[in-house]
Amino acid sequence: MRVLIIIPAYNEEENIVRVVNQLVTEYPQFDYVVVNDGSGDDTARICREHGYQLVSLPVNLGLAGAFQTGMKYALEKDYDAAIQFDADGQHRPEFIQPMLDKLCEGYDIVIGSRFVQKKKPLSARMMGSRLICSAVRLTTGKPLTDPTSGLRMYNRRMIRELATRLNHPPEPDTISYLIRKGANAAEIQVTMDERIAGESYLNVTRSITYMLRMGISILLVQPFRGGKFPELSAEQKKVEVVCH
Repeated sequence: MRVLIIIPAYNEEENIVRVVNQLVTEYPQFDYVVVNDGSGDDTARICREHGYQLVSLPVNLGLAGAFQTGMKYALEKDYDAAIQFDADGQHRPEFIQPMLDKLCEGYDIVIGSRFVQKKKPLSARMMGSRLICSAVRLTTGKPLTDPTSGLRMYNRRMIRELATRLNHPPEPDTISYLIRKGANAAEIQVTMDERIAGESYLNVTRSITYMLRMGISILLVQPFRGGKFPELSAEQKKVEVVCH
């Protein structure tokens, strides 16, 4: 299995070396690509100086654009699986192989969840997470515990879908939509670290707005979207069955 780690990066000059160097030195069996999302800091320069595998966007497209760029790269290079991996150091690479093992059980999407075996804390943000979980379960029947997790792995069928179709941002409403279309999704328990340097764009106000927007999208927008998954070639299907 050829696995690509997609690392969208926007103004991550303080974190990118630590994140990529750990992958290169401790997990060389996996390929990676940094997608510099038009950063205004030295993220791109640092990646070039270190010789990192880099796709640098000339302008800031946002997470959705950077993520789809990585998926297009995965499709073009014919990868068997791709995983979204944060550039801020919160995602831990030791969970990549367990997620791949789960994917090989026949799933299209595997989510690294903080709450498969652990209880959600009582906070405003987790109340929003519970709202999204309820919306996903109501519309798909799937009891996900952490749909807002950004640590997600996709198989070939999903790579092609996410690389070639519009309106597929890496968000919970897209996961809900894909499940409704027939994608098999699973979760495994993971641990995530706190951001060490830099600042997250999600403050309290943005977090609340985000949760409400996702809930509305899942309940009122995604159920009315149509479309079919693109067909895989016979060789691609064979790889998905073998998964080794």
